[in-house]
Amino acid sequence: MGLGSLNYLAVMGAAVASFLFGGVWYNVFAKQWMEAVGMSPDRMPKDRGGIGLYVLAFIAQLVMAWMLAGVLLHLAQGGLPTSLRNGLLSALFIWVGFVVPTMVVNYAFHGARHSLTLIDGGHWLGVLLIQGAFLGWWGVR
Repeated sequence: MGLGSLNYLAVMGAAVASFLFGGVWYNVFAKQWMEAVGMSPDRMPKDRGGIGLYVLAFIAQLVMAWMLAGVLLHLAQGGLPTSLRNGLLSALFIWVGFVVPTMVVNYAFHGARHSLTLIDGGHWLGVLLIQGAFLGWWGVR
């Protein structure tokens, strides 16, 4: 799997789409998220309003899209065609097998509220499904 064989336009599109989804998701659940982390609305702009956090979030989305594209490319080289269905299934399996277990363990040890796990877990499910759909539909080559 050479790095040059990835469709980088699809990877960038998947990262942008999932980043935008995150903005919508956390706007919808802003009040519940702030309650779950114990943050008051007046602290939010001061503590979490910096552009650096958004740059970090976008880079994370880009890395995830690149790695998911690599997984889909690897599967395609093994004979499984890249498709919308396979992109969604791969994203779901990655979420169930890697994201959920790490979040549950980390949040349990941190003593985080269950609502935070649900809000953040739902976000990461949406991110992966959007990226899987995008990459599966557009293709990774």
